[in-house]
Amino acid sequence: MRGVYPRQPAAAYTSVGIQPLANRGSGAWSCAKIGKPLTVCISKRARHRWCRASFLFAICVTACNEPSSHDAKQVGSVNRTTVVGTLENNEIDEASGLTRSQRDPNLLWVINDDGPAVLHAIDTTGGMLGRVKLSDTSNRDWEDLASFTLDGVPYLLIADTGDNDAKRKDVRFYVIEEPDPATKKVDYAWRVDFSYPGGPRDAEAIAVDVENERVLILSKREIPARLYAVPLRPDSKKRQTAQRLGAVGSLPQPSRRDVEFAPKTDVWRWQPTSMDISGDGMQAVVLTYGGVYLYQRRPDQSWLEAMHGPPLVVSRSGNRQAEAIAFDMSGDALYITLEQRNAPLFRLAIDRASNE
Repeated sequence: MRGVYPRQPAAAYTSVGIQPLANRGSGAWSCAKIGKPLTVCISKRARHRWCRASFLFAICVTACNEPSSHDAKQVGSVNRTTVVGTLENNEIDEASGLTRSQRDPNLLWVINDDGPAVLHAIDTTGGMLGRVKLSDTSNRDWEDLASFTLDGVPYLLIADTGDNDAKRKDVRFYVIEEPDPATKKVDYAWRVDFSYPGGPRDAEAIAVDVENERVLILSKREIPARLYAVPLRPDSKKRQTAQRLGAVGSLPQPSRRDVEFAPKTDVWRWQPTSMDISGDGMQAVVLTYGGVYLYQRRPDQSWLEAMHGPPLVVSRSGNRQAEAIAFDMSGDALYITLEQRNAPLFRLAIDRASNE
């Protein structure tokens, strides 16, 4: 959730055992070019919004030169980036989660981070396809959305895990069978309540590890971010305790100056806001306010082990509204949208040929 960050002193970010951070450089950003947008029929006002957002998002390719820790690899040939449309449904005004359909390659699902407990179906240009209400639930702070297939059944997972003030005793996720976009209302198949060891955490980046039947959660405000796991389908309905897997220090880390000035500038570029795992289970992508980072896993690796290595840098940006990312069905491209009404829908094609 943007614009609701607790105004904490820098010391607050060292209260979870953070070691002193080295200064990573000036943190100055630069960008190359944004992919040429496709022709879409939108209003002048909406066109202005996504054009402005496009420049703010600043999809960066080979000319990016932001200093970064861990020598993250730059993906070659990621310049095939397009703004494929806008989210035309005015109800989607704070998109916090985005995921691909498991049924239809031309269908995406979107959620808002507050308001009605509703999933929005859109096509791959942002056109509205449907609105599905989730029964017997509330949207306290929905922050991410994932899709997966288990035992031949396609599902959607809604993560109600936002906790800006770190006060929630437990958070939860809901799992529903993926509906037809024309469906008006659905019940959830199951719900999992959980808490974190050591107290509440704010988390906006969630993905489903189908192979191990667990949900991965990447914390937002810990430095470095920490990866947690919760059973996807526990045997008991009792509240679960998330397993702390470890820190993900391979993402670009802030300097002490970054942390000190963030409450004043509202620039938190190191914080993860969304995550997804590809359909083949071999790639994970993490979106932060500062960029898009791709991890590739070997069959013998755990996700934590894969995330200990340097990620491929798909893009670097400076957009404080970057909140939602998803692989397409093929795993060869990413969709991204922002937390605003009539937000642009970006598509980033990943070409790994030059890295092989």
